[in-house]
Amino acid sequence: MRGVAAGQLDRSAYLGGTRTLLAGIPLHYLIAFTIAATFALASLRLPFLHSHFLLCGIFYGLGVWAVMTLVVMPLSALHAAGPYPWQGLAKGIVVHMFFIGLPVAASVRALGR
Repeated sequence: MRGVAAGQLDRSAYLGGTRTLLAGIPLHYLIAFTIAATFALASLRLPFLHSHFLLCGIFYGLGVWAVMTLVVMPLSALHAAGPYPWQGLAKGIVVHMFFIGLPVAASVRALGR
């Protein structure tokens, strides 16, 4: 959570104590809620997001990774803009595809019935 807080503060947040940790928690959940709500709202207009939720969820996770890595991180207080080690990129892509995009798509499909 300090890493999330560092996006608003700066790298010194990594050295922060409990207050910095607690500052990152609501920000993390705000980002997660926004990501899930974006997919849910899109699914109201695009019914194929329900019928092909596996594929759409994986690609949505890939899109979330791309936006976070290529847009949000460079614009944050960290100014994190590559080059990134390929292991970190691969791990980030897999995590976003299978642990963010897919669960969001599956949840939206299950709750949309």
